[in-house]
Amino acid sequence: MDDIDRQLIALLRENARMPVAELARRLRVARGTVQNRLARLEADGTIVGYTVLLKPQMEERHIRALMSIAVEGNRTEEVIRALRGDPAVGALYTTNGRWDIIAELRAESLEAFDRVLGRIRQIEGISTTETSILLSSHKL
Repeated sequence: MDDIDRQLIALLRENARMPVAELARRLRVARGTVQNRLARLEADGTIVGYTVLLKPQMEERHIRALMSIAVEGNRTEEVIRALRGDPAVGALYTTNGRWDIIAELRAESLEAFDRVLGRIRQIEGISTTETSILLSSHKL
């Protein structure tokens, strides 16, 4: 991956629907170059998909939280597989330090959120969790 690939990915992170012609103009390369690079980045698994991002206000009725998870022994992959199947889990991150995994969680209500927490805490291989509800978002 070179600088043009990194710039292309940065532009797609801003707007994954940006037309190829506009990407080419901003990168100062030919349209065919952008198409070839996109095809290569998709084929090699660097780009695995495109998504829609919603403003936090569009999901204001959702409870959002970050759950820090400590895993017993060497069971991280097993726990991640179990978490991937839960519809309340929006993203998963492995980390170093005290916590092995950080999970982004969403639920419709506090009652639903309580059920999510109970469900996750029962997953085999999880030793400890700590959860923080997200109160607001701030654009950088």
